[in-house]
Order: sequence, then structure tokens, then C-alpha cells
Amino acid sequence: MMQKEALLPEIGVITDIRIDTPDVKTFRVVTPDGKKPFLHVPGQCAMLSIPGVGEALFSITSSPTNTEFLEFSIKKCGCVTSFLHSIEPGQYVTIRGPYGNGFPVESAFLGKDLLFVAGGIGLAPLRSVINYCRHYRDKYGKIDIVYGSRSMQDLVDYREIIDEWCKEEGINVHLTIDREQPEWSGHVGFVPNFVKELGFDTGKTAVLCGPPIMIKFTLAGLQEIGFQKDQIYTTLEMRMKCGIGKCGRCNLGDKFICKDGPVFRFDQLEELPDEY
Repeated sequence: MMQKEALLPEIGVITDIRIDTPDVKTFRVVTPDGKKPFLHVPGQCAMLSIPGVGEALFSITSSPTNTEFLEFSIKKCGCVTSFLHSIEPGQYVTIRGPYGNGFPVESAFLGKDLLFVAGGIGLAPLRSVINYCRHYRDKYGKIDIVYGSRSMQDLVDYREIIDEWCKEEGINVHLTIDREQPEWSGHVGFVPNFVKELGFDTGKTAVLCGPPIMIKFTLAGLQEIGFQKDQIYTTLEMRMKCGIGKCGRCNLGDKFICKDGPVFRFDQLEELPDEY
């Protein structure tokens, strides 16, 4: 099969919209004939466009093991995202991709105990790889997931976490929120401190995604308890713009996030953006 032109969009239809949090919705996209638009690997991104409104790059949050559709968990924070949050199922969009390198699920992650650490909407890029590892459970060791947000209501994919992830053997989920709430009986505190409190075995491979300040302090915390930078991965997809290395907006030192990433081991990043 011929490789698709990277900049050539195809028509997609949003068939389902799920409300995750007050400012995050998950959109299900298929082609007009009801098929999955394209194949991808965990951690890759795609460009969604609404003619006359704009386009933006988003992480694909559904696992490649889902053969029926693509999903995107999108936070309302700008022109394109505000429009998407205002629509109903049946809306036509254009979609192009996939872009980026994805997580090394068939190489570096194989046979490893995995630690996923996410904050807020940062769970969205990790959901794809977590569900991929759940699907191929025998390929990976023990899985720990540390996830935190501002409040209980801001936890993305909460029902999936509680009803599925928490009930699977070999998977431990550790949830936290920033401040106490009457209806919350779980851990209260910030993610970086929670990671240090849990005191994980340093033989794990860690994957981080979340707000820059969370990444900065979680990385420092993991190193403090003995993790090395070559054991820790992150995704910088928030810095991607065109997706194919032409616009230069995602330049980071000698790298382009969209062509060399967005997934990196921390030892591959000679310099981090100032906000990290």
C-alpha cells in the first residue's frame, strides 16, 4: 500500500463525544464510511482541522489495538478546541497523520516493569500506551500508574480507570488530587511528592506527561530516589505545530520535536525548554 502524503488530509466524522471533565471532552473520529482513518503507534499525534476555524495537533488517545476508530481527549483552551467543545456528533472535520515517533512499546519497553506518571490532561497521551500494554499484557512486567489532578472532577478517564485499570491483575493505580474534597477518600497532594512517597523500585522504566512544572519536579524526584535519565521517557507533543519539520516552531536545540520526537528519553534531551 502506498504511503499517504503527510500533508494530505482526509475527511473524518465525529461520531461520539464524551464529557470527561468540566473542560475536557473525548472525540471519536471515523471516516465517512465508518472506518478507522489510519493506523498509528502509541504516542503519535494527528492534525484535526475545521475549515474556516483552524487546525491543531492532538495526541491520539485510543490504543492502536482499537481497530474501529480514533479518539482524542481535548481540553478547551483556544479557538479550535472551543469550537470542538461546542459541536454535536455528526460534525465533519479533516484529519491528517499520524505524526511523530511514538513510544518504544516493541523495543525498549518489552519485558520491563513500567511506571506511568501523569498530571491533568497529561493522561491523554499516556492512555494510548497504557491500553496498548494492557492489551498485550504478557509482553510487559508490573505496571504502576500515578495520576493526579486539581480535583476529583478534573481526573480524565476516571470511569475507565476505576472500572477497568484498577481491577486488573498486575496493574496498580495511585490517584491523587491537589486539595481535599468531602467526597474524596484517596490521597491528597501533588504528583511529584506522591511519587517520592510511594518510593518505587528503580528497576522500572518511567514515562512522564503533564504540566511542565509537574514534569520538572517529578523528574527531579525520580532522580533523587535513584532513577537514571535513560530510564525515563516523556512526550513533548504540546510543542508540535506543523508535524513534519517545516515550520521550525518545535525546534529544541539540534532537534525538531515533530521529526525526532515527540517521545524522548531524558538523556536524549541535551537541553530542555525553559518552562521544563
